[in-house]
Amino acid sequence: MILQGKGFTLRDWQKQDAESLQKHANNTHITDFLFDRFPSPYTLQDAVDFIAMKMAETPQTNFPIVINGEVAGVIGLDFRVDIYIKAPLLGYWLSEEYWGNGIMPGAVKLIVDYGFNNLDIMRIQAGVLGNNPKSMRVLEKAGFVKEGVLTNAIFKKGVILDEHVYGIVKRGWD
Repeated sequence: MILQGKGFTLRDWQKQDAESLQKHANNTHITDFLFDRFPSPYTLQDAVDFIAMKMAETPQTNFPIVINGEVAGVIGLDFRVDIYIKAPLLGYWLSEEYWGNGIMPGAVKLIVDYGFNNLDIMRIQAGVLGNNPKSMRVLEKAGFVKEGVLTNAIFKKGVILDEHVYGIVKRGWD
């Protein structure tokens, strides 16, 4: 599967993506804004393991962001269980060297369109750390609405942060 954006491509994972994934993911300016489960430092073995896991998933809900032939980021929908089964969480990151070029809003729009057109979902939700206004702006540019702020909901690197909750609803479900 290939989803073409302006200056980037979202596509299937390939084993040979490991080296460029590791290169771009191994950056504390990225991991500072992600779940602690995201390894830091990010090793080649972390990349190999992640790619193997994502290649085995059906349906595909996670894509490398490919720029100039390299995996320079990742975007995906994480399905939840129980009553949240139709409302996956959106997650993404992009190599620092490509920040500010409009790539992430475009990638978010592509994954939203893909999700609503190919998966049995009614909404997509994203949580953003309170110290990451650039990510909030990405979501707003992609059509997400800030639905609330969860006060003191996150503990990251010894700091207590608010979580800003964004959502977008599939037309016909709202």
